[in-house]
Amino acid sequence: MITTATTALERMHLAKDASRSVGLLSDQEKRDALAAIATAIEVACDDIVAANVEDLDRGRAAGLSDALQDRLRLDRTRVLALAAAVRDIAALPDPVGRVLDQRTLDNGVSLTKVSVPFGVVGSIYEARPNVTVDIAALALRSGNAVVLRGGSAAERTNAALIAAMRGALEQQGITPEAIQTVDEFGREGAGELMRARGIVDVLVPRGSASLIETVVTESQVPVIETGAGVVHIVLDSTANIDWARDIVVNAKVQRPSVCNSVETVLVIRDAAERVIPEIVGALQRDGVTVHGDPSVQALASDVVPADESDWEAEYLSLDIAMRVVEDLDEALAHIRQYSTKHTESIITASEAHAERFLAEVDAAVVMVNSSTRFTDGGVFGFGAEVGISTQKLHARGPMGVNELTSSKWLARGAGHVRA
Repeated sequence: MITTATTALERMHLAKDASRSVGLLSDQEKRDALAAIATAIEVACDDIVAANVEDLDRGRAAGLSDALQDRLRLDRTRVLALAAAVRDIAALPDPVGRVLDQRTLDNGVSLTKVSVPFGVVGSIYEARPNVTVDIAALALRSGNAVVLRGGSAAERTNAALIAAMRGALEQQGITPEAIQTVDEFGREGAGELMRARGIVDVLVPRGSASLIETVVTESQVPVIETGAGVVHIVLDSTANIDWARDIVVNAKVQRPSVCNSVETVLVIRDAAERVIPEIVGALQRDGVTVHGDPSVQALASDVVPADESDWEAEYLSLDIAMRVVEDLDEALAHIRQYSTKHTESIITASEAHAERFLAEVDAAVVMVNSSTRFTDGGVFGFGAEVGISTQKLHARGPMGVNELTSSKWLARGAGHVRA
């Protein structure tokens, strides 16, 4: 039976209660629950898309940016992809109960360290209905309950998705209170979620830099920080021109509104005359506005002059910053100053430069000769992701089911006492 809670705090208490039984579900029970959720999303596809159209109409009328509209949009193809991702998550090995360490003390006491669910995972995000499904599915696969605050922009879409998922759990004999939303309580609901220490075990924000900063600074609940993506690609003096062109265009154009799209290209001066006209031309043919320093402007036409704000920008649009640097040292210095420690890539034929870049760059994901668009939980084989952590404690990079577990030590003795 679905309980009706009248306050955000009551919803969170229901999630806490539900987490006890969800944490004890067997591997097969969790697989079956997720399969039911995937089917329920497919069955409700038309209703979900209709709700999303309403949200998009309201968003356009309210002046929602193109980037947020793209993140908000769920057509039939994207809804079916969400269901497929849930099935991928169901097929993953059970992250709960993994033996992480094992030893026997000199006195004979046996110690085993095992993975266990967090309990209740909270998330605050905006205009991203895919996150509603991704986090709920990853949380359930790892034995957790979830409390979601998805923002007003996607309110109708999120409601349709959550109704489908809760209904699927109830049909499986699992308490639907394991999936909660505080959307209807607005900003106060978000505030209650951030103050729910002792009820919610961990909070994951996803969204703009300002939203993440607010959660990190104001939350009393432990936070796993997912950061903005001021992502760089370095074009080394030995860069293969075809690789450089294809990778930069893919990293910018394929989906510019996401955090793993490239925002700044740094070109080593020895390669500038060779690569800049080609790269700028290819970007412009795909509708990208290039913001360049004087060296870039001298080598390509229709380049917008860049200033300090461009090196700091997470455009999330068909804009890109481009700068010529003297050498790899200067490129690394620029990244140290402006990187948000999300994803950084270098295009090079030099093994020495590649290995130096991998070793020295401080980011969640560091790449050689690869598009930054690969930084994604689904691509990494996690089915989906809770977010991409840019911090260093507990989790870093794309977070999947394993990152939604903690650990505990099990000690087995036979009347042992400490001398």
